Amino acid sequence: MNGTLKLAAPLVLAVAVSACSAGGGSTSLPMAGGQSAATGATMPQWQMTHDASRACNGPRTGGQMQCDALILNRGFGPMVNGWAPSDFQAAYNLPSSSKGAGQVVAIVDAFDNPNVASDLAAYRTQFNLGKAKFTKYNQRGQKKNYPQGNTGWGVEIDLDVEMVSASCPKCTIYLIEADDNYGNNLYAAEKEAVKLGATIISNSWGGGGGSASGGAFDHKGITYLASAGDGGYGMQDPADYQNVFSIGGTLLHLNGSTYTESVWTDSGGGCSVVAKPSWQKDPKCSERTGNDIAAVAYAVALYDTYGNHGWGEVGGTSVSSPLLAGVFGLAAAKGLNGSHFWGASAKTIKKNMHTTISGTLAHCPSQYTGTYLCDGDTGQFKTYSGPAGWGSPNGIGAF
Repeated sequence: MNGTLKLAAPLVLAVAVSACSAGGGSTSLPMAGGQSAATGATMPQWQMTHDASRACNGPRTGGQMQCDALILNRGFGPMVNGWAPSDFQAAYNLPSSSKGAGQVVAIVDAFDNPNVASDLAAYRTQFNLGKAKFTKYNQRGQKKNYPQGNTGWGVEIDLDVEMVSASCPKCTIYLIEADDNYGNNLYAAEKEAVKLGATIISNSWGGGGGSASGGAFDHKGITYLASAGDGGYGMQDPADYQNVFSIGGTLLHLNGSTYTESVWTDSGGGCSVVAKPSWQKDPKCSERTGNDIAAVAYAVALYDTYGNHGWGEVGGTSVSSPLLAGVFGLAAAKGLNGSHFWGASAKTIKKNMHTTISGTLAHCPSQYTGTYLCDGDTGQFKTYSGPAGWGSPNGIGAF
């Protein structure tokens, strides 16, 4: 992989982070049940090292979802640090300058970021991505009457629309803002995205291990993606749903002009608590196995003026889900789910995916230590691994 240099800055003083408060409401959807990625029961490495803080704090139980964006403790200001669109496009061999026109990628998030349009414009201007084709809606499909603002979810909103822009600058981006962070409203926004004409929908948030979605992720012709979480081994809703791509995270490295990747140890992934799809044939997990695919999830440049002051660095599988949504946009993909990669030929995967991604998920259960469910690049089940799925993009041939 070849490209230009854009390395992350060294650690500096920590920055205060705006917490994400839960909105009011109720839901009939299942309560959280599941694993470390959903419950946050085990401390992730980014927290132990004080390298980052959650943009959205709060419970992931009782029907509430939280965004997966992490704010790296390196401060916000006028200087641009972190991985940029040119890095993603070079590392993943993306035809970003020629593909994606006419493809509608939707972002579903909770609450409002009133600065999102101007923040997106500043990001795209900085990286010469051109003017965005961008529209913001509430969960009822209106271009007004937006929900109350929330600076924590505001970080997530900026991150999501900027990452789609980074991989697919020609894609049309719809942002649908749910009334609050309860599953019933987020899932209503999910359905509204379909009504508005989106064919690819990215979700950078999650909660507990249920199995029902109220039909929010079941529309034919729609490609759904969701972040796997930022707490190490374990899966969360909606990433573990059968019709949703579970998106894992990697670390991007640059040596000279060559990009490589390793497993981001805090990525979600592994064996879920929901029923196994018929198209998954791996031997060690009797439930839904994640992830399906992966991309960079740490030390990425972000522009945010709602809760912060300009340029900062962010992380989390919140990065990789919208970034890969843009890759599906480049490929004009419609109606795909994880079976698309699980059923692909070894030749297709080898040619079009980066599969040599080594490393281990944090908090791996002892019975899975050293197996493909926790470790990348083991060769135990073809080229698949729980942390990185079937790999990261090498062009769009597999998408």
